[in-house]
Amino acid sequence: MATAAFTTPKLKPYPVIPLVQVGATSHLKPFVASEAIQKNLGFPGELVEDWQAKAIAKMGELLGKYRSLRVYMDACVHCGACSDKCHYFLGTEDPKNMPVARQDLMRQVYRRYFTFAGKHFPSLVGAKDLTREVLDDWYSYYHQCSECRRCSVFCPYGIDTAEVTMAAREIMDSIGMGQKYANEIIGKVHRIGNNLGIPGPALEDTLEGLEEDTKDETGLDVRFPLDVKGAEVLLITPSADFFSEPHVDSLIGYAKVFHAAGVSWTLSSMASEAGNFGMFIGNYEQLRKIALRIREAALELGVKRIVVGECGHAWRVAYSFWNTLVGIGAGGKDPFAIELQNQLDHRYKQPMHICEFTHDLIVRGALRFDKEKNDNRIITFHDSCNVARASRMGDLPGGQFTIPRDIIKAVANNFHDMAPGTIHESTFCCGGGGGLLTDDLLELRVKGALPRMEALKNVVDEHGVNFMATICAICKAQFSKVLPQYGFDMSMVGGVHQLVSKAIRLGDK
Repeated sequence: MATAAFTTPKLKPYPVIPLVQVGATSHLKPFVASEAIQKNLGFPGELVEDWQAKAIAKMGELLGKYRSLRVYMDACVHCGACSDKCHYFLGTEDPKNMPVARQDLMRQVYRRYFTFAGKHFPSLVGAKDLTREVLDDWYSYYHQCSECRRCSVFCPYGIDTAEVTMAAREIMDSIGMGQKYANEIIGKVHRIGNNLGIPGPALEDTLEGLEEDTKDETGLDVRFPLDVKGAEVLLITPSADFFSEPHVDSLIGYAKVFHAAGVSWTLSSMASEAGNFGMFIGNYEQLRKIALRIREAALELGVKRIVVGECGHAWRVAYSFWNTLVGIGAGGKDPFAIELQNQLDHRYKQPMHICEFTHDLIVRGALRFDKEKNDNRIITFHDSCNVARASRMGDLPGGQFTIPRDIIKAVANNFHDMAPGTIHESTFCCGGGGGLLTDDLLELRVKGALPRMEALKNVVDEHGVNFMATICAICKAQFSKVLPQYGFDMSMVGGVHQLVSKAIRLGDK
């Protein structure tokens, strides 16, 4: 469990590789899911009696199913290129948070049960039995990985630690050792349709309130439609956008863009959530079940386009998995996927990120802005890891980096990037992704945010930056909690479409 108190690391003017502190975060473990939470997802309610045999069998199943996992187990040469690339190692100083060491928690078990040398000469190849002590290490350190994939950028063999983490979590779920936070959220999506558990009537009331607030601000009837059949666009956005600042300001920005462009759109009470924690726990069946709600909503409402809001891992899932999992985008072969393909308008990308949607309108001159309305802000941009390293936007390589920045520059006069090596494909994670955005891991989240806070402080000191824009709900929630720990104002973080909302000119032709 998280400790009652901890020391926030001191910000340094440039990154420093720390001296290792063995076991520094061995005490950090998220709450274990209850029996009810586990069983709702089809997992054992508690640790099964023959957990060791079942865990090894599950590992064998995954090794047979995913060739990449076996390659990752065999390919590592312990060169150390990844060792200092993980934000959690840099913040916690725990050597087991070096990506290579975290992978080895599984690799040593793999060698023991799935290689000739490990079966017969375990001590010579670093093989270990899957003991309860090893399992406890798994539960701790595979929940000290946000699956951000930064280490993979620097690995000469392209080993993806995120896939190793996902496999470990799936194995633990299969023997009854699931994480409360992620599994409880998945259950809410199945029951209610979104991560926050907002029922349909409450969602409708929220949207009506936003219409009233926006009318007071603009004098115009900017709609926030719900379950409108025949709308052109189905917007799938993180449920945080319905709930609180700064998230809701981006939702208001989306609505203003649709209004200014004259594009009909709708949200869906059935599929009001873009986030998909099935990816975080490494379970593709759960990932698919969550995504199927979106396909069902699109078919029921008869929309022509599907647009994803500001959520990092939601865009990764949409960009990388929706096509083959549920047929949003070419790939699905079942009758409903084919029906949806025939329904969607393929003159447009399917799916499309809201930044792509807005950027396209800006390029075509369809939107007008008063940039000076954002002159109170000196802005930087945080590249969210799942967008930066697991997706693309637009037609050119690197569009996921240029498009959000181009939008910011179109709506604001003052922008400064953080240092090279901390942005684009090398961006540091916010520290709260991968299913770790829970207060039982607050110490980890604060320490994991250290590299990003150091990069932010540099542009604050050099350029007077007072606003960090991002396009991820988890990043916004994480930074809102963590910024005050490092002496920054929590209101420094917000969405790209929060800036759009402030500057957009409504009422023009």
